[in-house]
Amino acid sequence: MTSAVLPTVAVPGGRVEYDDVPGDPTRPPLLFLHEGLGSVGLWRGFHREVAEATGLRAVAYSRLGHGFSDPPPAPRAAGFMHEEAATVLPALCDSLGLRRPVLVGHSDGASIALLHAARIADLTGLVVLAPHVFVEPVGLEGVAAARKAFVEGDLRRRMGRHHRDPDVTFGNWNDVWMSAEFRDWDLRAELPGITCPVLGVQGTADPYGTVAHVEAVRDLARGAVELVVLDCGHAPHLELPAVTTSAVVRSVSSWT
Repeated sequence: MTSAVLPTVAVPGGRVEYDDVPGDPTRPPLLFLHEGLGSVGLWRGFHREVAEATGLRAVAYSRLGHGFSDPPPAPRAAGFMHEEAATVLPALCDSLGLRRPVLVGHSDGASIALLHAARIADLTGLVVLAPHVFVEPVGLEGVAAARKAFVEGDLRRRMGRHHRDPDVTFGNWNDVWMSAEFRDWDLRAELPGITCPVLGVQGTADPYGTVAHVEAVRDLARGAVELVVLDCGHAPHLELPAVTTSAVVRSVSSWT
């Protein structure tokens, strides 16, 4: 199955593709939010593995401008993650009947999940893989390196396998992160609004951020927070799949 044949659903701004894995209708579902250059397909089946291990329904979707979803109606600004959390997620959950979900977010998707959890109390739990909570110099270095790989290397070609328009996908992520207005982006003041249980997973060799991000979630969120720190980079679920999947399944199963 390729992303090009997935169903789509209307959200503010256009239609997004999604993969809906059936599960126990009496238990809370899972909703997966991908990274800054990600899509449904680039989860590499992780959402399906967690669904199978837990017996839960799992939905993964590609944000506007990602995968084979519609392009965004306008170039993104520094508040695009706040907008996704406040407008797209509620509409998506309503349309697909996702009640009291567990959000599973990676990178930018984890930040969106944190913002949504801070505003919506009716969540069962929250898993954040390599979240961004504030702008860190090492993270900006990683973003600059990605631009170099896109312009001078083969990143654009590789992205073309997974996105309808890799230039739009890359620009709407990289341009925001490299902009002057994004330097003051910081979610720490909003984290006390999170009351659901949280699992935070972070790699010690992540080129986009340090453990300070998951530690901020632990220190500021009001729900119970468990941290798992691993010897890996920015994608724990792909680099150390066994240990990451085990931690996620254990937490999700205890919450549901």
